Amino acid sequence: MSKQSKQHESDGEKFDVVIVGGGLAGATMALALAPAFAQIGLSIAVIEAHPYQQEQTQPSFDDRCLALAWSSRQIYKAMGIWELLAQRDDGFEAIEQIHVSDRGHMGVTRLDHQKEGVPALGYVVESRIVGDVLIKQMKQHENIHLFCPTVIDEIETTADDVKITLKQQSKELTARLMIIADGVNSKTRESLGVQTNQSSYAQTAIIANIETELAHNNVAYERFTDSGPLAVLPLTRNRCSLVWTVKDEQLKKILAFNDAEFAQALQQRFGYRLGQITRVGKRASYPLVLMTIDNNTLAHQNRVALIGNAAHGVHPVAGQGFNLGLRDISALAELIVAEVQAYKSGDPGNKELLDAYWQWRQADIRQVTMITNNLIKLFSNQSTTLAVLRNSGLFMTDIMAPLKHAIAHEAMGSGLLQGKMSKMAVGKSLG
Repeated sequence: MSKQSKQHESDGEKFDVVIVGGGLAGATMALALAPAFAQIGLSIAVIEAHPYQQEQTQPSFDDRCLALAWSSRQIYKAMGIWELLAQRDDGFEAIEQIHVSDRGHMGVTRLDHQKEGVPALGYVVESRIVGDVLIKQMKQHENIHLFCPTVIDEIETTADDVKITLKQQSKELTARLMIIADGVNSKTRESLGVQTNQSSYAQTAIIANIETELAHNNVAYERFTDSGPLAVLPLTRNRCSLVWTVKDEQLKKILAFNDAEFAQALQQRFGYRLGQITRVGKRASYPLVLMTIDNNTLAHQNRVALIGNAAHGVHPVAGQGFNLGLRDISALAELIVAEVQAYKSGDPGNKELLDAYWQWRQADIRQVTMITNNLIKLFSNQSTTLAVLRNSGLFMTDIMAPLKHAIAHEAMGSGLLQGKMSKMAVGKSLG
């Protein structure tokens, strides 16, 4: 019997927190709590359906890339994760400048890290690499117990605890708090009756890594087109990460292109700022949906918290989705750690704490949802009048330093619109 199995047997399958979903959000959540929990003998269970020993099959650890805002870098730095990423040759690539343009028009806005007084506005890293670091760290914490691969058969929530029955292992886990982190199409959230409001953008994001004739020089490009935004982000080994939003009716044709045809079509949309597109990697596509939680159905849940894509689904324009989820994690971790440290175990799933968490996160979630949604509406509209206004807006933003400074800080995840910042989001450890 393994050490982990002995631990499960001795503690009777009782945990303080159980996290459903062990992808990027769930793993980060576990690691944010583990050090403080270890000091007072508290434990965490992580339930994940996909086997970690085959990381390539774990959906959130594939070759998609993450655009990490400056505040996300601070969160991972406070957790000790950033140092581990920095030790890898392929760990991350800095975004030093952001170039925003509207295809067919002259207006341009440029953001620069030097003018904001930071080493970088953000960073680009492959999800798979972050996942590899997180998995290895989880396995080093004795108070993180992994149930992987397995899926949930039944959940029962009461005022006192949460009981989860695992299908494959026929085990029952009990915890004082369940954190749902299994993605935008969360089966766990659905099974509890937490309702969502969803609307399709009628757009799909095509994702790939590309190589270009000219070096990216750590510039990230966000280009608005009539089919949706197109982002080309700097990546390690002089590659670029592509997020190309297309209308659903265009998708079949574009995905049927061979690499040369795809590169030619992309070149027409993006232009020649990086010279010729010389190579296109494996392509994947993801339909885009706006998703918000029905707070009334969530309010009736006992001992349940939502984080990451299980709590919100936003358009990838400006790359805010995962960053929004990391701010969920840092806020929830801060409240839980304060609770358990103050009361020498405390109750991480008490109603007051969970209400405070959801209330804290509402301003940030609403603002990011509103801004990304409005950007898509504004730049997808082909009205000549709106095109002139967009062009003027980009031009004015580029020459007005205070406005540019405010926009840069929103992109960095540290703007006024996001409300209260967590300790970790400004680089402070939870202790």
